[in-house]
Amino acid sequence: MIRCAAALVFALTLNPALARAQDTVLTVNVPSADVHKGPTTATPIIGHASSGTVLAIVRNLGSWVKVAWPDAPDGFGYVHVTMGRVGPAGAAAPAAKTSQRTTSGPAPAKRNPPPAPAPTSEQVAPRGEPSSRPISHILGVGGLVGSMSSFGATARAWRTRRVGIQLAFTRDAMTSDVAAGRVTALQVEPAVVYALFDRVSDYIWIRPYVGSGLSFRHQTLSVPAPVGLEPASDNGVGLRIFGGGEFTFAGMTQFGLSVDLGYRRFPTPFAGFEAAPLSVSIAGHYYIK
Repeated sequence: MIRCAAALVFALTLNPALARAQDTVLTVNVPSADVHKGPTTATPIIGHASSGTVLAIVRNLGSWVKVAWPDAPDGFGYVHVTMGRVGPAGAAAPAAKTSQRTTSGPAPAKRNPPPAPAPTSEQVAPRGEPSSRPISHILGVGGLVGSMSSFGATARAWRTRRVGIQLAFTRDAMTSDVAAGRVTALQVEPAVVYALFDRVSDYIWIRPYVGSGLSFRHQTLSVPAPVGLEPASDNGVGLRIFGGGEFTFAGMTQFGLSVDLGYRRFPTPFAGFEAAPLSVSIAGHYYIK
């Protein structure tokens, strides 16, 4: 038995192709697949792979695959799975090319034989229209919750890789230990956001940011019976300064989860209902573009 095992190890050492036969690859089936620096379309494109190119997969991230790319500084690149077909290396066509960078001109016509049928356990990339592009973080809409029992809708648009604009419509409410009644408020908060940097790994993209904006606030004081006072309303403008981070996961590249810590200064027309200056909010944005 020991001699048989030693002979098998020796044979695999002499023929490393057998050891790699079960490796997973992505075979490009679109005219040109973008190779990104990270698992998101917001990262720079470091190359292109033409139709028929076979890319050795280092790690499967769900919507993205990490592939060997010699032209990258670290030797790796990321390709969206809609750009090709994922399967074992043995299923790739013999005439398919290994990973290489293509020129800016049109890819030459190829007549590769169709790939072998995939086993039932193999992950096959969706075959959409070749013109479809992965969603990038340009315009996102969603909702938020925060301190002071606030909740509402929010939208965020990144004009550049660093500068963004966001708009929130929220409602909050607060009570007081020293005054009767309840104050509810509706507010609109336009703000400017600046991303400090991008940190992209195999599984998560982190974008910390700081921002500042105005709060246009409409407040209403309601006092229940038996006091019987008429509701009083007031309009005011406040200031908000905040910082936080947006998190995007490799399996959900179109969704961004944000956590903010901010300082707010609001007008206080009703005695005893001073809002806390520090606030925490959690927001989710689904990027539709």
